Amino acid sequence: MSFAASKVAPAVLLLASAVGLGGCATKSYVREQIAPVSQRVDTLETRLQETDGTAKAALAEARAASGQLQNNGQRLDQLTGRVDGVEQRLQAQESRPKRPRH
Repeated sequence: MSFAASKVAPAVLLLASAVGLGGCATKSYVREQIAPVSQRVDTLETRLQETDGTAKAALAEARAASGQLQNNGQRLDQLTGRVDGVEQRLQAQESRPKRPRH
């Protein structure tokens, strides 16, 4: 290796190191850049939890309404049977010959 090359090699190494390390970000810079994103994520997490709570409440109400609907359907079936019986008795009475009243 020549004398000039032995002086240039450390300078090139020093220059390459300076360029490579100059691109590193400091912790404070990263925190500054991440802070707005972190705030948005926190806001979105809060909204997501609220939405999840609303969805769970709606699901509970829907399940309760479904149960009530089933109960009402059963009651309607019972009443339909009773109404059918009353109609049959009414038709039976109407089909009998009427007796004159004195």
